[in-house]
Amino acid sequence: MQRHFASDNNAGICPEAWAALEEANVGHTPGYGDDVWTARAADAIRAVLDTDCEVFFLFNGTAANALALAHICEPFHSVLCQKWAHAEMDECGAPGFFSGGAKLILLPGDDAKIRPEDIAAAVNHGRELHAPKARALTLTQSTELGTVYSPREIRAITKEARRHGLRVHMDGARLANAVASLGVKPSEVTWRAGVDVLTFGLTKVGSHVGEAVVFFDRELAREFDYRCKQAGQLASKMRFLAAPWMGLLCDGAWLRHAEHANTMAERLRAGLVSMCGVKVLLPRQANAVFVDLPESAIGALHAAGWHFYRFIGQTGCRLMCAWDTEPADVDRFLDEAREILSRTKRKSSRTL
Repeated sequence: MQRHFASDNNAGICPEAWAALEEANVGHTPGYGDDVWTARAADAIRAVLDTDCEVFFLFNGTAANALALAHICEPFHSVLCQKWAHAEMDECGAPGFFSGGAKLILLPGDDAKIRPEDIAAAVNHGRELHAPKARALTLTQSTELGTVYSPREIRAITKEARRHGLRVHMDGARLANAVASLGVKPSEVTWRAGVDVLTFGLTKVGSHVGEAVVFFDRELAREFDYRCKQAGQLASKMRFLAAPWMGLLCDGAWLRHAEHANTMAERLRAGLVSMCGVKVLLPRQANAVFVDLPESAIGALHAAGWHFYRFIGQTGCRLMCAWDTEPADVDRFLDEAREILSRTKRKSSRTL
């Protein structure tokens, strides 16, 4: 089956996660997280992050982000986020729903990254008691536009957030891609940089389902298990959420798969940038490539069976590589795009 570039969610389960699921699928074991797989997976996360922390496994990223934010916010609070953040663009109001009314305050920026200098204005955007009180800030690593925060950038953000009494949450659905891109330890872009709560995702690099909410402050995690249960996020057969983490984390497969996806994205970017009619819109820092394509080329590529999303305006497209993207997949797409763009140029020349 042809691989596409619409999303890294379209990829299947990687061999390491599949093997762990098969191993967990033997005999009977206690449910609701009281099993050895869940305990070992939580310990594996602690080892990767190099700290003692509270770990909770949930079904998906939307629930993980929304419940984490709801846990640190009252209904009268607000959460600062970048205007491109997943919490704003792709979660159907879940943070507000699960918090009972907390409002998202959007920060500017065309690269989907929060700037420390924009925090103060957002905190003070309303008239004291008449506006929601700023309580939290959420940032995405890597961002919705494929950009990556360096440890220095995160430290600057969290320092400014602390100055205003804000807790900091990180949406790490693609944390693996960011860590692989930066070449740093995961701790350097999470708790050591001032992050309080992390949504840690491996679905994008080969798991089948499940995210982890990680509280670096254990006291802050108090009774989060009740919030998960109330929200329908306590898996009865928890071992099948937890087992893939063992398969991916224990021998570093999560980072190998992320690095591979990043490398394929760079191969794709390098091939596209040389084509007439293609404009690269953002730097390629993780596993996403953002390009502006002629409308006719978008239509022709879709008609030829290539799946990808329009993401910025009408012709700004996102091309996403996954753990299973092969060089041949990239090269076939580039060959077809090159031919389509060439035909478009010849047709335009004849019209003139």
